[in-house]
Amino acid sequence: MDVQPDRVIDARGSFCPGPLMELIRAIRDAKVGEVIAVYSTDSGSKRDIPLWVEKAGHELIGVFEREGYTEFIVRKKK
Repeated sequence: MDVQPDRVIDARGSFCPGPLMELIRAIRDAKVGEVIAVYSTDSGSKRDIPLWVEKAGHELIGVFEREGYTEFIVRKKK
């Protein structure tokens, strides 16, 4: 699946809950339907981001292991 994000947050090197906080800020600013990618090297993000996305009612399009970081793709649903 090849989704082009409307915005990329490079939170590599940031520690929990930094990547999640940056995603929450970006979601707040985004329009419904926009897609946000988050790059994170923090292992806690693998748990925290999917949990928050589900709880907040958005769509987790995918979680991808990249070279040295994890990429999360999220669509704002409301």
